[in-house]
Amino acid sequence: MDEALVQDADAVPRARRAGGGREAKRAARSARSTQSVPYITRRIPYYEVLDEEGLQTIERNADLILEETGIDFRDDPEALELFSAAGADVKGERVRFPSGLARKLVQTTAPREFTQFARNPARNVVIGGKNTVFAPAYGSPFVRDLDRGRRYATIEDFRNFVKLAYMANSMHHSGGTICEPVDLPVNKRHFDMVYSHMKYSDKPFMGSVTQPERAQDTVEMAKILFGDDYIDPLTGKPRTVIINLINANSPMTFDETMLGAAKVYARNNQATIITPFILAGAMSPVTVAGTAAQTLAEALAGMAFVQLCNPGAPVVLGSFASSISMQSGAPTFGTPEPALVLYVMAALARRVGVPFRSGGGLCGSKIADAQAASESANTMLPTCLGGVNFVLHTAGWLEGGLSMGYEKFVMDVDQAGMMHTLLAGVDMSENGQAMDAIREVGPGKHFLGCAHTQANFENAFYRSPITDNNSYEQWEAEGSRDLAQRANASFKKQLAEYELPPMDVAVDEAILDYVNQRKGSFADSNI
Repeated sequence: MDEALVQDADAVPRARRAGGGREAKRAARSARSTQSVPYITRRIPYYEVLDEEGLQTIERNADLILEETGIDFRDDPEALELFSAAGADVKGERVRFPSGLARKLVQTTAPREFTQFARNPARNVVIGGKNTVFAPAYGSPFVRDLDRGRRYATIEDFRNFVKLAYMANSMHHSGGTICEPVDLPVNKRHFDMVYSHMKYSDKPFMGSVTQPERAQDTVEMAKILFGDDYIDPLTGKPRTVIINLINANSPMTFDETMLGAAKVYARNNQATIITPFILAGAMSPVTVAGTAAQTLAEALAGMAFVQLCNPGAPVVLGSFASSISMQSGAPTFGTPEPALVLYVMAALARRVGVPFRSGGGLCGSKIADAQAASESANTMLPTCLGGVNFVLHTAGWLEGGLSMGYEKFVMDVDQAGMMHTLLAGVDMSENGQAMDAIREVGPGKHFLGCAHTQANFENAFYRSPITDNNSYEQWEAEGSRDLAQRANASFKKQLAEYELPPMDVAVDEAILDYVNQRKGSFADSNI
């Protein structure tokens, strides 16, 4: 970590430090605001925007796309052979599916939910059903903070975000390519990224998909990490210890790179997220129903391919749909139309019977400002209400995904903590009903000193660790800092206090030996 950043962590106004006891108590309460749970199990209903007739219409349209237009599977003869043997109509690289074939291939063997194992068993996550898993943002070439502004990401930045995700109670997953470490060769940086997830966190993580060989490297490193626990003794199959993002090249195309990585992971029983990446109006129709039908068709085709590679391999139906500015063509976020797509796709995934991935803290803002907060909230709330199982891009996303923000990460983690409370629903226990409190207090008095309030005050409400609800005078005395400045101090403090999770030394050395051997076997390249 940059030395100046660590030093700046102590650059807190003296007026704030003066209330040491009060501040310590506040920090302790904040730490309890989100209990550390491996994942969320929702206790509220799903928010639905279409009735049965509407959902059936989109399903029919998706079937028509698959049957009439078809999907291109490029530069992968094996994929074409698999589809042909399964009964699809293959002409050149175009695969057309008889009505219902793709859905049948998925529903026959794909699991409704599955466990992704972490090296710390307490961190295992169950993906699917009524569960929600939060993972960091993914894929940014740039990072940003208040001190140094926007810059190309490095492996040190990557490690910092892995550490921050590890320390965040509301984050259940370490993620994948949190940011691109451009200081490392393109063809070798996957080793360092995967190793960072293994070393600096004990939460579950994502693998490399940029080449089939890099996917295989991820699998081999995972075998070393998990050792004897990699194979399930009851099934004799590998446990699912990696989840991986496989993007369709929309519209209606899968390329050789994604197909190759998907094959590697599927045949090793590792999970894949099949996600059409769509800017509506450019890569799909401008309408919600049209985009949803195309998304479903592409996802069904990709998931069917995974099941043909290895029946029963875990697969997730993914959806990433953004609107665009019809004036500039730039992607826009936090708008109502992508939220409607998300709600529709979540319902469709439940009808297919597979886990669903979408959503996150998405925004187009370049900095952690009011636009970023508004757009991210307008994406995160539909994410949780709609029933997303695996939430990629939960924290850190700026600039339409081009930048990973340190302050934005902290702000988004806080929002994710709030979603824990929302998804928990209403406490209808005897304590939740609070009738004893009402009887004790009676008319015209207050509840501040009653026994029920005293017993529950520590955990009664979500407490944000970074928002300010003090008086103007107190806020001024503590430095007049805005939310971004408080988030800046927070991430620096967290990094300064970070401690490595325990890891077997022999396992660590074995992984590094594999990495060094593989790195030494071929020359550096930026391709």
